Amino acid sequence: MRPDATSDTPEVPGPTDRDTAPAPAARRPADVDADGPDGDAEQADPHHDAEPADPHHDAEPADPHRDTGEVSPSGGTEHAGRSGDSQRAGRGRRVVAVVTTVLAALLVLAALTAPNRIDALRPAAFVRIPLEALLAAALLLALPRRAGRVVAALVGAALGLLAVLKLLDMGFFAARARPFDPVLDWAMLDDALSFLGDSVGRPGAIAAAVAAVLLAAGLLLASARSVLRLTRLARRHRAAATRVVATLTVVWTVCALFGVRTAPGVAVADASAAALVQDRVTGVWAGLHDRADFAARIGVDAFRDVPDDRLLAGLRGKDVVVSFVESYGRVAVEDPRIGPGVNRVLDDGTARLRAAGFAARSGWLTSPTAGGGSWLAHATLLSGLWVDNEQRHTDLLATDRLTLNGAFQRAGWQTVGVLPAATQPWPQKRFYTYDRYYDAERLGYQGPKFSYAPMPDQYTLATFQRLERGRPGHAPLMAEIPLVSSHTPWAPLPRPLDWAQAGDGAAYVGMPAHGESPEAVWQDPARVRSAYGRSIEYSVGVLISWMQRYGDDDLVLVFLGDHQPAPIVTGPDAGHDVPITVVARDPAVLDRIAGWGWQDGLRPGPDAPVWPMDTFRDRFLTAFAR
Repeated sequence: MRPDATSDTPEVPGPTDRDTAPAPAARRPADVDADGPDGDAEQADPHHDAEPADPHHDAEPADPHRDTGEVSPSGGTEHAGRSGDSQRAGRGRRVVAVVTTVLAALLVLAALTAPNRIDALRPAAFVRIPLEALLAAALLLALPRRAGRVVAALVGAALGLLAVLKLLDMGFFAARARPFDPVLDWAMLDDALSFLGDSVGRPGAIAAAVAAVLLAAGLLLASARSVLRLTRLARRHRAAATRVVATLTVVWTVCALFGVRTAPGVAVADASAAALVQDRVTGVWAGLHDRADFAARIGVDAFRDVPDDRLLAGLRGKDVVVSFVESYGRVAVEDPRIGPGVNRVLDDGTARLRAAGFAARSGWLTSPTAGGGSWLAHATLLSGLWVDNEQRHTDLLATDRLTLNGAFQRAGWQTVGVLPAATQPWPQKRFYTYDRYYDAERLGYQGPKFSYAPMPDQYTLATFQRLERGRPGHAPLMAEIPLVSSHTPWAPLPRPLDWAQAGDGAAYVGMPAHGESPEAVWQDPARVRSAYGRSIEYSVGVLISWMQRYGDDDLVLVFLGDHQPAPIVTGPDAGHDVPITVVARDPAVLDRIAGWGWQDGLRPGPDAPVWPMDTFRDRFLTAFAR
């Protein structure tokens, strides 16, 4: 019966009213995870800053037919059917919650314990107790609830940044044999994008960049949510969580004292995340102070004030070519899986050049880079300064430091830059004081690209010969020619041609389609090494062939590697040594470097001298100054 709005006497509900009244919504347990329940709730606290109860979280909708025994069309009671559905849904939510919590714990563990090098990834690396997790858990359990949430979110974001840093390290160790520099290496990401564009096309490069950004953002979000979720679970089971943290702390301490390891070099008592962060912070601090130190070194130059007529007097009348062979590293000569083919080319070339009246001396230089960064090696050799990062390179190019090119120019040579890989405007060419500069466009190649290489090395050398050295009566030349056919991905490769066939490059049409594709080669490290070796054989082989075909008494060739190839070829920690060779027909040229102790022929032996690359400029200028 409906109460009369004008009556003062409340109506007492009858039995039917009580039986059919909707059940009150179940109270939501305090601090239940928005993703679903993951355990028993904490004891209700009247002063607790719990989130507002959600009437749709645990309670089912009120049913006016509840407990009436109304029969559903299927033959059972409608209440029984709905109750079963609710129980199944509840079990499903609990399963999802448990799985999500386990995944959150695994993500946190992986972010803290994962190494920052791909070659160190192994199951034992993750069977560790990270000290950072114990400290964070103790702090989050001790903090008030509201402050704990803020700190948990910050810890999760920091954990995501750590994971991103480790992924960047993995990429840089794989490509450059060193970790990522968080201050100086951001510009390298643009270079990596350009390389991908050259290798797989612009759409593929853009897709890779978008995927990388989404991965980084996803890691930050997932790490923050994971730490928040685990913090809520620990608070609901505060006593048990405290006992677990205390027990693991004791275990960590014991393992640290006794040096317990799950594998060689993998300690159970882990603090690698903190060590990595400390190392990177120290590196950033050192990098910030490096600029002043490098600026002071730039200003110290023993050859700045040497009179022009005394510079390079021992090479008067000679054409001098300095050629960098991309990725030509020590591994190409000494690795038993690669060296036999390369050494056949070098030894056969030594014999052929000797038959043509040439002699050669070879040694080793230590490059400032590995796996990439050719421009750092070029700047180091030509400037006489150790240029091992982008900041030093940028600072150097803004100065008037005397380069090897500049010394030749001051001494009366015409300086020429032949850079087949320069496909974009390059204003920095002014630093190297070229009288004439040939980029990819000016070289006029009309044939197909070979993956990264815009043109084959043989075409580059043939065009230099036609445009510069083959001109009758030309003034003495000093040419810098970086060769790029041996650049990653080392497939497909051109075939050597007769020198008269190089032409405008049309003779190369169809060659890339008949060669190996990068996609096929890079599925197997053994095939990658084999392709790398063949690329060195090609580049060094055409350089030797060019010297044999066009060399004379007035030609001096200096060729060297710019850096070792990527670690997929060398393996980890292979060093930065590269071969360097001087070839000349005039005995007086090699007599001037007899004191260097370099070995005879095009192939340096294991006992040949090893010099830092930045010392070459001064040694060369000294040897030919008088």
